[in-house]
Formats: sequence, structure tokens, C-alpha cells
Amino acid sequence: MSESIITLTDSNGERVEFRDKIIASGGMKDVYASPDKRYVVAFYRNALDAAARQRLEMITGTYRQRIFDDTQGDYWEQLFCWPTATVEHNGRVGIVAPFYKDHFFFEHGSLNGDMLKIQGKDKEGKWFASPNNQFKFLDARERGSWLNYLQLCLRLARAVRRLHAAGLAHSDLSYKNVLLAPTKGQVCIIDVDGLVVPDRFPPEVVGTPDFIAPECVASSHLPKTDPNRALPSILTDRHALAVMVYTLLLLRHPLRGKKVHAEDPGEDERLTMGAEALFVEHPDDASNRIDPSEAKPTEMPWKDPSRLPYTVTGPYLKALFDRAFIEGLHEPRSRPSADEWEAALIKTVDLIQPCQNRDCQQGWFVFDNTRAPRCPFCGTPYRGRLPVINLYSKRGDRYRPDNHRLMVYSNQSLFPWHIDRTIVPNERLAERHKSRVGYFVHHKARWFLVNEGMPALVNVGTGESIPVGGKVELADGLQLLTGTSSGSRLLYLQLV
Repeated sequence: MSESIITLTDSNGERVEFRDKIIASGGMKDVYASPDKRYVVAFYRNALDAAARQRLEMITGTYRQRIFDDTQGDYWEQLFCWPTATVEHNGRVGIVAPFYKDHFFFEHGSLNGDMLKIQGKDKEGKWFASPNNQFKFLDARERGSWLNYLQLCLRLARAVRRLHAAGLAHSDLSYKNVLLAPTKGQVCIIDVDGLVVPDRFPPEVVGTPDFIAPECVASSHLPKTDPNRALPSILTDRHALAVMVYTLLLLRHPLRGKKVHAEDPGEDERLTMGAEALFVEHPDDASNRIDPSEAKPTEMPWKDPSRLPYTVTGPYLKALFDRAFIEGLHEPRSRPSADEWEAALIKTVDLIQPCQNRDCQQGWFVFDNTRAPRCPFCGTPYRGRLPVINLYSKRGDRYRPDNHRLMVYSNQSLFPWHIDRTIVPNERLAERHKSRVGYFVHHKARWFLVNEGMPALVNVGTGESIPVGGKVELADGLQLLTGTSSGSRLLYLQLV
């Protein structure tokens, strides 16, 4: 017998329908689906007070309009599952929210005939945040490459940056509240109905273990009204974001090492994640290193930082991890912001190389600026000459380094943001700037740049113009000027 259909009118005056059958339950809500599965209706099990109702009205109204009612609104709809309206039924308050995109549901599920019964279930981030989950349980077709994880970390940082720019904090950013589609490099932040607005709407939850900032853990014994109690905020979101990036790229937690602080497990946990929190890869204090002898075979080399240190993420991310887990671990205002993570991830994507081992599980790695680069995941050395493009731009009367490099591989693309420093690859990127302007090709042991969309490209050494449709051979010391505008770049080539 089919379930009955319940029809309501939401806070926007729109008709809402849902089947009278719970499809999912969380800590606070029961979820029902619309007949066409375009949206869901989630009802709170407990009654809401006036402040909680006002929070929902603001989240589905003013704050939603701030983010989605502009020219980038469609972009943000890919990254947030944001409630659109509130409803009431049988004395319970609910919210209406879009249904997740298809790629956020497991298509292939787990190994051995989907023994975990996750096929068709949503892809919580926890499935991709540990080597055991990924390599012991998940079908290989669900995992994605290391490049995919850089891409989804980038989109996650961008989404958090947008929240913070609107003056909002998620308050419970974790792999429970972020859906991941690694093979697509896509993310979706969920459970945004508990957003924190400083001095207006305090947090409803403290957070998810593993992602709660140390100051919140250390002061959790105090009443919420105590001025010394640290509560979720934009600064604690920054900690959670750093933990997410580290965990998704390195498949281990940055604070869970071998150090034991107390015999009582509860007290040890409070100290490990709170007042005594210590980065497992701290350069000057090895007391909390991860013990690889306790790791399972499926957890290697991830659970051995001596074999796979955090420096494999490249110089830009390494610098931010230092700030997040050394300088800023107990000094919240020193933590990197979401837009700093976004910028570092953009630069890191430009540093990657495809692994030459076709059986490498990760497929890509960050070039480590040595004369003998090798994939840190499978150990395969790079063979051949490796072109590296150093980006310079004009400041005053000189071209100065932009601290940005582009690694070349066959069919690697050159985009407008590589040739003009005033162009930034984010949600505001104009349509005309989304297409590549050139690409690199390896032919008979020689490297070439093919010009597809740079009408003012010039070889500085010879003064020769390279027309659109033409190509230039890459040689050590080659300098190419991409134009004459103030943002135009000088591309300086090295062959390693």
C-alpha cells in the first residue's frame, strides 16, 4: 500500500507535498521526501522556542537571499543544501530543503556485494576520511583520485569562505555534515539550519568530536553563559576546516597520536583534543607522533607520517597546516581563514603531476621541487624532463615572482588566470574566462605550448610573436610575455 501524501503551505506561500514516510532520521529531525524527490521536508522532533523559530526564519529568508539572490546564486546551490522555507504540521516545525544531487548517493556501494548496504545512501564525508573506510570497504569506483580530493577541498574552502563573508558560522563543520562526491570533486554542506550569527543566534550544538576546536573542548565543563566558555564561531569553523582538509588529503587526524594524558579515557580525550592538543607532526615535539606499528595493512602508508609526511601536500598547504596546528591550535585568531585555504589549494592544484604508474591508487602527486621527483603514494619516480612554469607579474617597472608555479604535463591547460593576475578562478569568474587559452603537448621527446587564445603572446628572448594557432617549443630559460595590460604575466620556464 502506498503512503499517503500530505499537502501543506510553506512560509513562502508555496504548496509543499511529502509522502508520510520517514526516509531518514538525524539527532534532531525526521526527514520526509516529496513525491517527485525534488525536495525534502524535515520536522524537528522537539518543540522550538521563539529564538529557534526566528533563526529558521532568518536562515530561510534574509540569509538565504544574501547568498543566493545574486548573479552567483546558481553556483552556491551546488555547494549548499540550504533550507528554502519553514512549515508546520501537527504541532511540529519543519524546514523544506532541496534533495541532494544524484552524485551524492553511492552508486556502487561497498565491496563484496555491498556488504555494508550503503548503495543508494548519501555519501557522508566519513567514508572518505580514513584509509580503512576507503580501501577496505568502498568500491574502487567510488574513491576518486588525489586530484579529486584537492578539488573538493577547494570547493569546501570556497563554500566556508562564503558563509563567513556573510557573517555566519556553520558551528558543526565535520565529515558528518559535508557530503562528498570524490570522483566528481564535488561537495555539499548540509545541516545549515543551525548556523551561528554572532551576538544574535548562539550555537545550538558544540560540534562533532574530532572537529571541535581545542578551546571549546577545554571549556566544555563550563555553563554556556560563562564568559570563559568558548562556543562555536567563525574561528572554530577555521579549525574544523583545517582538520577536514588535512584528514581528506592524508587520511589521518592531525591531533590523534600516541600521547596519553590521563588514565581515565574521558579525561584523556578532553586533554588530547582540548587543553593539551598537539599536532602529530609538530617539528619540535615528537611526543604525539602516530605509532605506525599499531596500524592495519590497509592503513599504510597513511598512518606512517615518516613515510607520508604532511609536506607531500606542497609548500602552500604545508604553511597553512603549520599555522592551523602549531601557531593557531591554541591561538584561534592565528588560524588561516577559508579564503587563504582556497588560494593555497588553487596554487597546489597547479603543482600536481600525474603519476607514471598506471596502477597508482592516487594517480597524482604534488611536485616536490627536487631533481628526482617521485610519487609519495606508490614510490614511482618521474622519468623524463619536467617543465615548470614560474609566474611573474609587473609591479612598478619590474616583473616580480608571484609565488605561483604551474607544472606541465601532456595536455595540461593554460587558463586566463595563469596569464593575467587580475583574474581569479572562483564563483565570480566570467564565462569568457572559463575556457583555456593554451595547452602543452609532448611530442617526440620535445615539449610545446600551443597558443589557442593569447593574441599578444611574445617570446621575450627573440621578440617573436606566437600567433593564435601557433606553437612554441619549451626550452630551459624561455620567457613568454602574455600581453601588455597591467595584469599580464611573464612566464619563465625551467626544465628539470
